[in-house]
Amino acid sequence: MKLLNVTMKYDYGDPNRGFGFEHCNFFESLRRMGHDIVYFDFLTLMDKYGRDEMNRRLIEVARSEKPDVMFTVLYEEQLCREAVRSISESGTTQTVNWFCDDHWRFESFSQHWAPCFNWVISTSASALPKYERIGYANVIKSQYACNHFSYHKLDLPKKYDVTFVGQPHSNRRLIVESLRERGFNVNAWGHGWETGRLTQEEMIEVFNQSRINLNLTKTSSRGHVDPAEQPLEPWGGRFKQAAFQSSKRVLNHVPFGRQFKGLVKQAIGWDAASPSGVATAVQPEVQWDTFPDQIKGRNFEIPACGGFALTGLAENLEDYYSLGSEVVCYGDVDDMASVIQEYLEDDDKREAIAQAGYRRTLSEHTYVHRFAEIFRQMGLGDTDVAAAVAGKVAAGQVEEIQ
Repeated sequence: MKLLNVTMKYDYGDPNRGFGFEHCNFFESLRRMGHDIVYFDFLTLMDKYGRDEMNRRLIEVARSEKPDVMFTVLYEEQLCREAVRSISESGTTQTVNWFCDDHWRFESFSQHWAPCFNWVISTSASALPKYERIGYANVIKSQYACNHFSYHKLDLPKKYDVTFVGQPHSNRRLIVESLRERGFNVNAWGHGWETGRLTQEEMIEVFNQSRINLNLTKTSSRGHVDPAEQPLEPWGGRFKQAAFQSSKRVLNHVPFGRQFKGLVKQAIGWDAASPSGVATAVQPEVQWDTFPDQIKGRNFEIPACGGFALTGLAENLEDYYSLGSEVVCYGDVDDMASVIQEYLEDDDKREAIAQAGYRRTLSEHTYVHRFAEIFRQMGLGDTDVAAAVAGKVAAGQVEEIQ
């Protein structure tokens, strides 16, 4: 197909920060799937021409190029809703937007933009009934994945005990400092750390060279929390219901510490006498004072490099990996330290889990898999997933709008 790719090329539009997530993952995967790309880097064009002229040019490009799909990833009001609606109503191009943060931005952002598009993609299961309530039907539930053309195994020796790659917002710096105080050698990189940001190539090397890769899942909106004072946050909505359904499997197979297991049992109403392991009388719903942890790209990128992933228990993570045998989850900071110590001492067990996660990722969790299913649901035909994943499809041509 011909795709009009309306995304940021650089990290938050800043060339000094290198290529952004959308470029390295969405764009590269779509190109390697064989689609021809008309690249509309809206932030760069807005800086060059201004917002109004950038939107006028977007309409002009859509009319002249007549792409099959316009793919966008919006996070602010850079595009004009009238411009997007005009393309959506053209009858020539199907428009689809990937909403990255529906877990916490549906009310303030997504619900206002969704009606402008023919289709939207949401990674949040808890947002689906919200779309239904506003009467929007063409929502596709998908998830982050990995661009396996970039994230892959390298023949490199292990160099680091524990690493984290990401910005030090929320409680991340506190967690890293707490682990260091306990004697663990933790290396951290990212915009905001003293060591600075890694290039994508450097990050892939780190994933390959680390015995344990931390994935700290809190979103930046949730504020600074002392992990020692917050061993477990209340589970709400669909996440709590998912915990009821999978509680026995999670508690039996995830190497949580005993203290954290007890807290989980208390939070979900565990009842050993019940055949299901869950109390028949569910405790009153505890409302979130913030938002549930969400799956991010790092959940898939680390296993794609053959790395051992120690991650927070994000919403619906158990739908994508077998917890405890393909990835490992942590509870509070005490539990995290206990799990790190365990797997630093057992190379064979750690590597077995890393290899299982690697196999699961390549078989189910690449962006080829994700976009193939998205396009199928949009009625745009089937993709030869096996050929595309194996790199047996000629990469598409790219035309960049200046």
